[in-house]
Amino acid sequence: MAMSFKDALSRLENSRVKSTRPLIPPQILQEDLPLTLLAAQTVLEGRLATEKILRGDDDRLMVVVGYVQNVLARDFSCLPPFRPCSVHNVPAALDYAKLLKAYAVGAQEDLHIVMRVYFEKPRTTVGWKGLINDPDMNNSFRINHGLRLARTLLLDVAKMGLPAGCEFLDTITPQYTADLVSWGAIGARTTESQVHRELTSALSMPTGFKNSTDGSVGIAIDACRAARSGHVFLSVGKEGLSSIVETEVRWCSSTIRMNLIVFR
Repeated sequence: MAMSFKDALSRLENSRVKSTRPLIPPQILQEDLPLTLLAAQTVLEGRLATEKILRGDDDRLMVVVGYVQNVLARDFSCLPPFRPCSVHNVPAALDYAKLLKAYAVGAQEDLHIVMRVYFEKPRTTVGWKGLINDPDMNNSFRINHGLRLARTLLLDVAKMGLPAGCEFLDTITPQYTADLVSWGAIGARTTESQVHRELTSALSMPTGFKNSTDGSVGIAIDACRAARSGHVFLSVGKEGLSSIVETEVRWCSSTIRMNLIVFR
């Protein structure tokens, strides 16, 4: 039996796509949850302090601190030496941010503290991909809700006067949250990706590339060299429309796993 033109087209495109849903445009979410003056000051001051430290103009130590799962200690000395990879409990993250802010004020002469607020998880195989992708942790994948939760949390943290650091996994989500981020990270699994190097060339905050999962530092250095150059690439604009982005020359750093930072 001859195949119809419609049947032929259905086999050529989206043959493995189960469904598609509209994604809220970044500009709409930013209008719903606008940046406040206090939050903007926090983000900008956090970026400037980070840049000074990375350039060697500030002798303080920059520390990116993540909240500890199920622990809300009043004394930071009793926090165990581990933390989850990403935020999964927004109220707990806010409680931790309050504690961390109080600690940061007391340590500000020696430390520039940035709260680790990761919303996305690059997986080696499969698993939960983070608060933005699946905020309810039940495979409902309410991504629009996840984006709203992420922006709300970053706003609340910034209003406390605490700068935040995020890992970026694609060229779309930064349009929703990057104006609230003081330090960016590209993870070990994505450092070699050309897309992420292009993305980093466009990010407005200081950004670090992790060395690879096998420990290679050279890959992170190559990523810095690539990202510091101008690029032209495909992305999405604030209106949610596909866009061609052109970037200028910038600088970035390498972030070595085990928390040793190498400046480049």
